[in-house]
Amino acid sequence: MDLEKSAPAARGDAPPGGGCLVAAIRIPVRIVALVLVLPVRMAWDALAVTGRFLNDTVFRPLGRALTWAGRAVFVWPFVGLWRYVLVPLGAGLAWLGKVLVVVPALGFHRYVLVPLGHALAWAYARVLTPVGHGIMWVLRGAGAVCAAIGLGTYAVLARLTRYLVVVPWVWLYTWILTPAGHALAWCGGGLARLAATIVTGAGTALYWITRILFVLPALALWRRLLVPVGRVLAVVAREVGDALAHAWRVAGYVSLVVGRFLGVLFRWVFVEPVRWVYRSVLTPVGHVLREALLRPAAEAARAAGRATRSALAAARASVRQARADVRRLLFGAPREPRPVDRRKSPLGDRREPTGRGTRTLGSSTTALTKD
Repeated sequence: MDLEKSAPAARGDAPPGGGCLVAAIRIPVRIVALVLVLPVRMAWDALAVTGRFLNDTVFRPLGRALTWAGRAVFVWPFVGLWRYVLVPLGAGLAWLGKVLVVVPALGFHRYVLVPLGHALAWAYARVLTPVGHGIMWVLRGAGAVCAAIGLGTYAVLARLTRYLVVVPWVWLYTWILTPAGHALAWCGGGLARLAATIVTGAGTALYWITRILFVLPALALWRRLLVPVGRVLAVVAREVGDALAHAWRVAGYVSLVVGRFLGVLFRWVFVEPVRWVYRSVLTPVGHVLREALLRPAAEAARAAGRATRSALAAARASVRQARADVRRLLFGAPREPRPVDRRKSPLGDRREPTGRGTRTLGSSTTALTKD
């Protein structure tokens, strides 16, 4: 697909808006880019395959082992410490804190502070409140007397302040300070207008000097030199980028073909001979070994096992017979069981023993001593 898209460029047909410059730059740049990018792409693909192989065979199992080891070394001991040491210790400390601090504090609050607070409230309501009312009545009377004296003093001081301070300052402000301020304001406005005129003229002169000496030459340099050079560099950069992308894709196809060729070569050089040796040599040899050695050995082992089990069964039977003979010699032959009339017993043979045959705590139940 990419080769078909790049076919017009290889024939020299420029895309719309490209021009001759694009057609002259594109083909050499793409050839050079392909020559430079192809080894890099093949090395990159080789590293990617090696990385995936190492990740699947080494790093992932190693990471799982390290994760398990980290859990065993760091996580599980702390979990056990938290669960079986800190949590019970915290519960014990909480119980001790409750018993030693909370319960005494609650008792102190309930049986000391609450009655003391009630006593203080009663004293406040019965003693301090009447005393406070009396003090407030005395202070209210003294305040009324002081207010009458203060009002008279304030009236005298207000008249003196008006005729000695306010009236002279109003006359001074009206007939001296106001005309002087108007004169100073008119002089300041004239000076400000003069300074503004001077600054405006200087700014205009500096503007035209800066425009003629710096702005117009810089604008001409930008329009006549930098913009065309920038456009050429932009075209070159775009073509170089397209060439690198195209070369990367073509190198990917080449690397894929080389990788498949190496895979097929490895298969026919190593895998297929090993498979043929396994199928044609090792499998028949394994079948012969199985039929000639392993199967007869297994049959012999099974026969030996059966003989061993038969011998063990005979030995167990002999030991059982010898034990019965010894018990008969020591305690005599066991009594014959009496026949039971099944018509009289609704439970048949499943009845409890009665009389002497009933088991008690003092009777023995071993095979050598029971009656």
